[in-house]
Amino acid sequence: MAATESAFGEKLMINAERILCELDQHLDHAVSLVICGRAAVALGFDGPPDDVSKTLDVDAIIPITQTEILRADQNFWDAQEATNRKLEKDGLYITHLFEADQIFLRRDWEQHLVPITHPPTRWLRLFRPATLDLILTKMMRGDDAQDLSDVAFLIRHDHLTLAQIESALAEAVIPDLVELRDAFERAKPLVRELARQGGLSEGA
Repeated sequence: MAATESAFGEKLMINAERILCELDQHLDHAVSLVICGRAAVALGFDGPPDDVSKTLDVDAIIPITQTEILRADQNFWDAQEATNRKLEKDGLYITHLFEADQIFLRRDWEQHLVPITHPPTRWLRLFRPATLDLILTKMMRGDDAQDLSDVAFLIRHDHLTLAQIESALAEAVIPDLVELRDAFERAKPLVRELARQGGLSEGA
C-alpha cells in the first residue's frame, strides 16, 4: 500500500511508512528488516483494509541466522531509540523485534520472503513473510478478533485454499510454551473456517 492522498493531492504517509522512513534516516548502513504484524498487511498487500493503516507500531522478525549480527549492530539500536523518541509525541514506535523461534512460522519461512517496496528507503531493505507464514503469526493470540479479521483479508487476497492452510498448520513450528500452544489450538478451527468460507466471515 502506498501513501494516500490528501484533499489537496498531497501524498500522506501512513503510520508504518512514517516509522520506517524515520528509522531509515538514522541508519548509516544497509539493514534487512522482515516486517510482520499489521504494518506488513498495510505495506505488503494491495487494497488492505483501511483500519490496518492506522496501526501505531511496526513489528519485525529477526531470522535466527541474523540474530547475533543484529544484536551487535549498535547503529541499528541507536536508530530504533532515536525513531521512538522522535515519534513518541504521535504515539508511533518500532518496538517488537521477535527472534524467529519465538513466533509461529513454517520451518522454511526464510525461503519465501516477499520484498516490500513502499516506502522507498536508502538503507532499509524491507520484506514481509509469505502470506501463509503471516497468517501463522496472526494466530499467536488465539481467538483475537482483530488478528482473525486480518487473517480473513489475507485468505481473500491470496485466494488461499483450505488445503494450503492445512499444510501451513502442519508445518508450523510452535515455541514450547503452554500458553502459545493453547493459543495455536484455539486459533486453528477459526482459521480453518475462514479458509472454508474463502475469507468471508460474518460482517466482512
